[in-house]
Parts: sequence; C-alpha cells; structure tokens
Amino acid sequence: MSTLPVTISELLGYGATPPLWVEVLSALVGAAFVATLLLTLSAIAGPWAKRKITAAFTDRIAVSKVGPFGLFIIVADAVRLLSKERIVPEGVDRPAWDLAPFLLPFSALLGFAVIPMGNGIQLADPEVGIAFVFAVSSLSVLGIVAGGYASSNKYSFLGSMRAVAESIAYEIPLVVTAASVVLLAGSLQVSEIVAAQSETLAVIAGVHIPMWFGFVNPFAFALFVLANLAEVGRNPFDLADAPSELVAGYQTEYSSVYFVLFYLGEFLHIFLGGAIIATLFLGGPAGPWLPGIVWFIAKIWAVFLFTQWCRSAVPRIRVDQLIEVGWKGMLVLSFANLVLTAVIVGVIA
Repeated sequence: MSTLPVTISELLGYGATPPLWVEVLSALVGAAFVATLLLTLSAIAGPWAKRKITAAFTDRIAVSKVGPFGLFIIVADAVRLLSKERIVPEGVDRPAWDLAPFLLPFSALLGFAVIPMGNGIQLADPEVGIAFVFAVSSLSVLGIVAGGYASSNKYSFLGSMRAVAESIAYEIPLVVTAASVVLLAGSLQVSEIVAAQSETLAVIAGVHIPMWFGFVNPFAFALFVLANLAEVGRNPFDLADAPSELVAGYQTEYSSVYFVLFYLGEFLHIFLGGAIIATLFLGGPAGPWLPGIVWFIAKIWAVFLFTQWCRSAVPRIRVDQLIEVGWKGMLVLSFANLVLTAVIVGVIA
C-alpha cells in the first residue's frame, strides 16, 4: 500500500524517490491533512455530537439554538473556552503542569501516523506498526500523571493515580488481545493486518462475508472493545476524572486553552481507539461501493457512538472493582484467547 507522502510526491511529479526537500514537504503536507481531519472530527464530537447523543439516550433536548441543528456551538464553545483566563494555582510544578496538556493530543495524533485511513492515506507503514501505535498512545498516561502530580491538588493526584492503575490493569489485556490478531495476520505491519482481512470468510445466500478478524474471532473483538473503554476512560471505567468523587480528577486545576487541550486529547484518543479497532478487527478502510476513507470514518464514529452509549447507560463501578475486573478477569481471558489462537493458527499452518 502506497503511503500518503509518496502519493503526494507522485502528484507533484517526482515519483517514489523524490529529492529530500520534496520528501519532507510531502510528509508535512500529509501530516497536516491527517491532523486537520482528526481535529475536525474531534471538534464535531466534543462540543456538539457528544451533547446530541447523550440527549437522545436520556430523552432530553441538546444544543439547538446556536446555528442550524446547534452546530455553531462548536465555534461558540471554542471562543468561550479559549478566551477564558488561564489561572495558574499556587504551588504547581510549572514545567510538568505546562507540559501535561500537550502530551494527550500529541500522543493520539502520533498514533494515527501508521493507521491506514483509505487507499494511499497512510503517513508511514513501518514493520512494527501496531507496536508503535500502542507505544505512543500509552504516552497519554504520562500527561495525566504529570497534570495530576504537578497540580498540587489531592483530588488531581488521586485521579492521576487511578489513571495509572487503570492503564496498567487494562493495557496489558489490550496488547495481549492485539497479539492474537498479529498471530492471525502473521505480521506487525498495519497494512499487512488490513490486507489479511481482505479475503472472503463465507458466502451466505449470495452475500460475501469478509474475513474481518472481528468475525473470525468475536471473543477477541469483545475483549478488545471492553479494554478500550477502560483505556479511553468511558463508563463503566471513567474513574480517573469521576466528577462526583474527584471534582474533575487530573484536570481540576486546568482552565482556558489547557483545559481545551485535555478535552481535545480525550476525544482524539477515543477516535484512535476506534481506528485501532477498525484496523485490527473491521478490515480497516475496507467496504463496498464507497471510498475507503468514508468507511474508515464511519467505523470510528460507530465506536464513538458505542462509547457514548456506555457513558449514558452503564453505571460507574468502584475503583477496587475496576482493578479486580482488569487483573482477575480481562488479563486471564486475554491470555486464554492468545493461547487458543496460537493453537488454532498452529494447527491450520
């Protein structure tokens, strides 16, 4: 699969081996395109779609007065939040406190660098692509910990410690479950994982069922979706910023543009989780009739809709229950799935 910088270079007439300046320019243009797309999706999801979806689930009326369908609330919220005074509490550790809000959106955007979003819409395709995604996405925990610790606030500190405990308890099952997909695909390269799902699994009544790994191994798919809920902090696992207990957790002492960055990072990570699910289990950008980028966006929005449904319908569990489910349930099931997948792959091979 051709990467986006190579495609841009070819459009400029330099082919697949351009001069260094063209290569750098193509990479920057490609990165700007992907970042703009993701920031636009997050801008729609946070101020507008989140409210509309939650209102639909809870039988209420959401934003409807600001522009058609309330869409201008996106601009209104941006102006309102960015124009607020940035208050720096006494006693904060300034370098860590200032750096923390930038780590969350940065780690999510960096994770999208190796995700194929359509035919030729992929910034890079390293051989260890899926390992790279998990490595950079986990940097978000550093931002949460830095923000909580540096805020000089006990509620913020408790929220960051909960985030660490939650990440450790659920990221291991997440990675182990992804390893079972790597066994099925025979590669860590993201494009190879997507290509391995391009065959037909079965034909039922003339309908071709694709060999998406979500159909091949629905148990692993369910495990991964559940663990992803914990990683993106959605119910029943939103313990790191539980308002009823921690005011707002790790982001309590943040306002203005810093709060916007935390909020943006949260939704970017939800979309990154959806992108990983789509890539590992739903064939990536594959789909009939429509362009791949359309199918890819539809799949990550489907995951976003599921997370918002959980936020509205599923009650929050206690922190001790969260840890117990992660270590005694998800970890055991993920390793059982890995062993079973290895046995099946070994027998077939």
